[in-house]
Amino acid sequence: MTAASQSDDPIAALAACAAQPFAQARAMPKSVYTSPGFLQAELDSIFSTEWFCAGRADAMPNPGDYTTLDLAGRPIVVIRGRDGRLRAMSNVCLHRMSTLLDGAGTTSRIVCPYHAWTYGLDGRLRGAPAMTRNAGFDAAGYRLPQVRCEEWLGWVMVSLDPGAEPVAEHYAQVGDMIGDFAMDGYRQLFQETHVWDTNWKVLAENFMESYHLPVCHAATVGGLSRLEDMDCPPGRPTFNYHYILKDESFKLALAHPSNTRLKGDWRRTTILLALYPSLLITLTPGYFWYLSLHPQGVGQVRILYGGGLSPEFMDDPEARGLFGQIKELLDRVQDEDKGCTEKVYRGLCSALAAPGHLSHLERPNYDFARYLASRVTGADG
Repeated sequence: MTAASQSDDPIAALAACAAQPFAQARAMPKSVYTSPGFLQAELDSIFSTEWFCAGRADAMPNPGDYTTLDLAGRPIVVIRGRDGRLRAMSNVCLHRMSTLLDGAGTTSRIVCPYHAWTYGLDGRLRGAPAMTRNAGFDAAGYRLPQVRCEEWLGWVMVSLDPGAEPVAEHYAQVGDMIGDFAMDGYRQLFQETHVWDTNWKVLAENFMESYHLPVCHAATVGGLSRLEDMDCPPGRPTFNYHYILKDESFKLALAHPSNTRLKGDWRRTTILLALYPSLLITLTPGYFWYLSLHPQGVGQVRILYGGGLSPEFMDDPEARGLFGQIKELLDRVQDEDKGCTEKVYRGLCSALAAPGHLSHLERPNYDFARYLASRVTGADG
């Protein structure tokens, strides 16, 4: 394939970019962010098959607690059953195909807002008004299609692929790396949904590198980290990561005195995890925050944004006040990232735009490009 034909084919252009050694790596071709055809390839080969994060399990502790999401064009509801188990299922009525639940909340049953067909928390049809004269109707034959749903380290993960390997196996190397953090014990204190005017990968890449911190976040967290203290090792098949050693003055980012699990520099280490395709976690010994991203067209991204405290700080009487200050800081950081990533997307849409070489601090971006290329080309098998 010629260079000209590659430029017309974002999949071929990405494959050529990802084939370069890291020492010569450039940013991904701009068509990877702006092409509707490439977005469709992502929806078909990534979001329709991979594990996707629907939030934290402790946000849905009781029977009937639910959250809704759209995954690769399929409306999904995740709901805790009376047996205590979280289930994911289609959020579309089996009668005239209205969507059922909106947002998040608690319910004792799922009632269609159109004709009041009613489903139990397990998705089985429990009632359907005025259906007695249809001889072919049998309520026992109706159940909302089930979707793979597993809890892992406190996260609620769903997959449209019934054959997807168990999430704990898929991300086994993550569990091995951060086991001493005991992330399953962290508790969520806020969760919000936002939509930004940028491509989802621009925001994902922004999270993956801390090269931009001193500039984009000069007014907030930029001064708390030094470029020379950042470590960006090669990524793994299902995720990439990098470390930042936090300043001793940032108390909530350090291990609580009662935390005996973390030793040495781990007590002040922040790990930034990018779990493919789009779960981005900042994990510190004291608190965590995360973004779960889903494309909403080429130029918009839907963001599930949440965070909370480690178990030791949850038990600290001053923890809520401390975290309130952290939440204010995180919101300011998010505003800064919104401005930066929306500017990047506007730049990508320019006919004069061209990708430049990557810094050694952007190794995670290179690994992300290689992951994307493997998925959209099918090169990973």
